[in-house]
Amino acid sequence: MNRIAIAAIVLAASATSAFADDITIDATPFASSRTRAEVQAELASFKQSGPNVWSNQYNPLSRFEARRSRADVVAEYLAARNEVAAQTGEDSGSAALVQRRAATRVAGQPVQAY
Repeated sequence: MNRIAIAAIVLAASATSAFADDITIDATPFASSRTRAEVQAELASFKQSGPNVWSNQYNPLSRFEARRSRADVVAEYLAARNEVAAQTGEDSGSAALVQRRAATRVAGQPVQAY
C-alpha cells in the first residue's frame, strides 16, 4: 500500500469514533425499596437538620463573628509579610538573620565585633 491509502484508512478510522454523549436507554424496571412516606420523612428531617451545604445559596459566613479586631489582623499580616520579604530577598535572608543575631544577646557570651 502506498502512503496515501494508509493515510486515508487512518483518517476514516478516526472520523468514526464514538462520543460520550450517546444516549443509553436502560430497559430494566425500577423497583423502590422504600415507600413514598419514608422518603418524604427523610426529606423533612434533612430540611430541619440545618442549612444545605450543597446549595448555591449556602453562605458559611452568614453567622460568623470575629474574635479579633481588623487592626490586629492587619498588623499581624504586615508583620508576616515583612518577615517573608526579609527571608526571601536576594540574599536569601542573610541580612535579616544578621540583624536578628546582633539584636540577641545571651548571658555569658562575649560580644563579637564584626
